[in-house]
Amino acid sequence: MNFGDGLSPWKVHKDLQVIAASVHQAADRRQEDVLDLLALLRMLEGLHREIRETLFRDALPENRQKLYMLLKDIEVNGGWPYIQRMKLRSLLQALESQEAEDGQIP
Repeated sequence: MNFGDGLSPWKVHKDLQVIAASVHQAADRRQEDVLDLLALLRMLEGLHREIRETLFRDALPENRQKLYMLLKDIEVNGGWPYIQRMKLRSLLQALESQEAEDGQIP
């Protein structure tokens, strides 16, 4: 897949736009429910892992030329897809900041 023409993959694949919109809507509906948002993030992480370990791995190039094209596309169009987990320390700092703003911490 080459997006070197300046188009993002979201513009090229309309079905991905639909998926992204559905995920955004699901997140918006759960805006105030941290456990539901966490469940959504876990589901997305699971899907990411499943696709990476099956379909993506099976689709990897079998020759040097195709591998070079894949690596060039990764370099030009944003690198390797990665789902970053929030560090527990960051979560605690955000909680402490919120409590301080609410006047619960002197």
